[in-house]
Amino acid sequence: MTVSYSLEVANAKFGGFSKLLFRWKGSIYRLLYREFLVFCGLYTFFSVYYRFLLSPRQQELFEHVALYCDQFTNTNFIPVSFVLGFYVSLAFNRWWGQYTSFPLPDNLMMVVSGNVHGTDETGRLLRRTLMRYANLSSVLILRSISTRVHKRFPTMEHIVESGFMTTDELKNFESLHSDFNKYWMPLTWFANLASRAREEGRVRDDIALRLLMDELNKYRAKCSLLFHYDWISIPLVYTQVVTVAVYSFFGFCLIGRQFLNPAKGYKDHKLDMYVPVFTLLQFFFYTGWLKVGELIINPFGEDDDDFETNQLIDRNIQVSMLAVDDMHQNLPPTVKDKHWVQKHFSVPYTLSTAAETLTPAFMGSTYDMRMSAEDLEIHHPADSALKKQYLPLKGSLGDGLDKLLQMGKGVFRGRSLPSLIDSSSHINEDEGADADGKVVRTLSPEGGIDASNHKEEENALITISVEHTYCK
Repeated sequence: MTVSYSLEVANAKFGGFSKLLFRWKGSIYRLLYREFLVFCGLYTFFSVYYRFLLSPRQQELFEHVALYCDQFTNTNFIPVSFVLGFYVSLAFNRWWGQYTSFPLPDNLMMVVSGNVHGTDETGRLLRRTLMRYANLSSVLILRSISTRVHKRFPTMEHIVESGFMTTDELKNFESLHSDFNKYWMPLTWFANLASRAREEGRVRDDIALRLLMDELNKYRAKCSLLFHYDWISIPLVYTQVVTVAVYSFFGFCLIGRQFLNPAKGYKDHKLDMYVPVFTLLQFFFYTGWLKVGELIINPFGEDDDDFETNQLIDRNIQVSMLAVDDMHQNLPPTVKDKHWVQKHFSVPYTLSTAAETLTPAFMGSTYDMRMSAEDLEIHHPADSALKKQYLPLKGSLGDGLDKLLQMGKGVFRGRSLPSLIDSSSHINEDEGADADGKVVRTLSPEGGIDASNHKEEENALITISVEHTYCK
């Protein structure tokens, strides 16, 4: 059963996590104690053999071998931290992905309850059958990947006996030959039954049927994803690399971390502690890290922290039947709420939480920001005359345009639109009407440009005014 300790660490306090260190179920001690005892036994064997059973010449040879092994264990020739860190990170992401891929019928049962109508026996049978098909599909996929579920339903007859499938459905299921897993068949029955309900008017429109199909496809996608998680594992070669790296590292530590005779003056061997405390801690950390990766790489087994698949199956079938049967159109009376006549009200607190009302609401990180008098002063930039010069244009058209631009200088000096309109009044405008009755305006500055007769000059004016170069 999954070990939960969330309540015990709800508040961070002194010694809060220390209580967890003495638990046995789901602990690293239970997972690692066998390997730890084997390592301690082998280390003790080599230590006793070196101290009491070897001749002086053999002891000297053993000491040289120990120094040679210690040289490699104290360097990065075996990158244990790197390979372990990446492996456990990969295994954890895979573990969380498998948890989020577990098919829960909650969304589907809400859609079925709200869109498959009918309070008679036929409507009830239709809704319950739809949800039974959905739960049957999850049972079939979990039976294929979880040892706990497979032990609960070792044969298809056990599934029939549990009520997830009828005898006729089992015959239909077995009559369809396929070389692959057939967990998807009940979902196909669901889709066909939903289409029949649409034809009979139990599902009242195509939008409701589309919503049913969308939720069904999401449910099917999660079942398929679980199957592929079980099929495609972390590459075996990487698992082998990590395992060999860890165990070979501590294999060399059995010899290299031995306490040698201090009288011989070997480097870093001035004390004889008998018990390699820090080597044992290193074994506990590294091998425990490896065991964590082995534990979470497949959470559908029977370890202490593996997923409770059988309990999830029980929960799913119960809540889905309650939602589509007992809860269908079973509404409490609609009444006015307690604060119906109050415009401003507050929800009461208990005495232990009343102090929270004194905490002001968060208004933003800059809400109470202190400002100096200089920060609050409004600055009005003075209007500065912008003197502009224009490149002279040559020709009769250029003379007229140049005079027009010179008359309009000062218009674009930080003024508003009305000031621009007022400034444009300096240009003489003559209005008239043509033969068709349309109003024709003639701009006649010095040099004279007739807008009704000189279309080419007007186009040239627009082009030159856009491309004109201003020089301060």
